Amino acid sequence: MKILPKHQSKNVRFLYFMRGIFLYLMGGPKDKAPLERRWASMSQDERAYVERRVSYYCRGEQTFVVGEGGTSIGDFSRTIFGGQSNYFFDTYEYVRYFPKECRFNKRFGDEWFVPDEPTFVKARPIQGDVANSVLLKLNKVRHFNFLHDKVPFEKKKDQLVWRGAAKHRNRMLLLENYFHHPQFDVGRTNDPQGDGLWKKPFMSIRDQLKCKFILSIEGNDVATNLKWIMSSGSICFMPKPTRETWFMEGTLVAGEHYVEVNDDFSDVEEKVKYYSEKTDHALRIIRNANHYIEQFKDAEREALIAYRVVEKYFALSGQL
Repeated sequence: MKILPKHQSKNVRFLYFMRGIFLYLMGGPKDKAPLERRWASMSQDERAYVERRVSYYCRGEQTFVVGEGGTSIGDFSRTIFGGQSNYFFDTYEYVRYFPKECRFNKRFGDEWFVPDEPTFVKARPIQGDVANSVLLKLNKVRHFNFLHDKVPFEKKKDQLVWRGAAKHRNRMLLLENYFHHPQFDVGRTNDPQGDGLWKKPFMSIRDQLKCKFILSIEGNDVATNLKWIMSSGSICFMPKPTRETWFMEGTLVAGEHYVEVNDDFSDVEEKVKYYSEKTDHALRIIRNANHYIEQFKDAEREALIAYRVVEKYFALSGQL
């Protein structure tokens, strides 16, 4: 089932929830034959690709025991109305294949610190020992939003744009220095003090895509807009990412997939000027970004990878 029709710029939540409810009502454990058939049909290279991604998401290779804080699949399946339904459906979609007695640790929400025990999480740091942070594709209806941008780069405005809630220092720095810049259309969408400082009206994704340059800035964990920017015909500007999700932000290469800017945005003006003039360089980065996105569009292969991540977790914990 497609969640994003071609004419939409955001995932359709109604379709997402209908699909999640449908999978839930089907019950479990489920027939794994379609996933096994896909694996059997893969070439050696594609199997190696799947295994690389499984190892990337689940870094640990040591056996472990799920502690008292873990939950069984049977108990978890009864929490469908317990809040955070996005996370429930995205987890249940893959744990449902396994016996209901299997237990696991989970962490829902925007936190990205490394837990004390192997745990299914949405986000983790890029650097350091992250073996206990086992990535799943969580809250995908919000984060995995790919576009069909038909406006050529050359026909877009020579302007840099950003909209978002400014709660953290990195985003505040941008607004402090560039809110009044004539070539930058940046503004906060929240107004915590009620004084309207740095606030600008809502700007749709389609309107943002009229600009050549779109900023992506980490918030509570990762930047929500990164995926749709990289799937578009605009070029992504962002500081070097420090956190990652199922999107594998840690594998993105500056100058190849995005334009890296300083953490304080002190070089953003000169880089806007450079890529305004060097259209061929900008188009190369956009093509690379679009190509990177393609690997996440094979829904069946994505399901197989997620299934194998969960399978590896249960195997390392001695439950299979």
